[in-house]
Amino acid sequence: MEHYSLNALLARMKHITRWALMHSTRTETLSEHTADTALLAHTLGLIARDMLGQAGVRPETLAAAALYHDAPEILTGDMPTPVKYKNEALKTAYKALERQSACQMATLAAPPLRDTLAGFLTGDCLTAEERTLLKAADRLSALIKCGEEVRAGNGEFRAALAQQQAALEAMACPAADYFMAHMLPCYALTLDELTALE
Repeated sequence: MEHYSLNALLARMKHITRWALMHSTRTETLSEHTADTALLAHTLGLIARDMLGQAGVRPETLAAAALYHDAPEILTGDMPTPVKYKNEALKTAYKALERQSACQMATLAAPPLRDTLAGFLTGDCLTAEERTLLKAADRLSALIKCGEEVRAGNGEFRAALAQQQAALEAMACPAADYFMAHMLPCYALTLDELTALE
């Protein structure tokens, strides 16, 4: 009997810690970030398609791709952003390593599933428009984490918060802009305040 290990490997996302170079008040795992990013990507996809008239956006495909978007980090670890983007050579090398890892992971699935899963693992299943939305969702997840840390009194995340905010604004992504204006402020509310909103 054949065995295929991709899903067992994906389950190891819960063991990968993010923000490794920074002191956090609460540890965030890759699993948590992935779930948050998938929810955000789906929401951005709905905003883009249903509110902004971007008819070709597929929110469900976007959410599924978000579930796999950082899966290569199971093999590579979470490379800290200051290292990953230090210069163009490092950025290019790391992107190539991520893609190679994603393609390698796809070979761990049952053969009839490999091509489809490779598309999700590499992001090749997405249009350019959808890739922008996924990147925005990824950044929003980081921005939300930074905001949580700063509100908890952790000054370590102040610079990262400003960097993520600036990066999102520079993307000029209308769906992300809408989210930041209308939804992001709610992340600072208490449970009682959130449930009292109409």
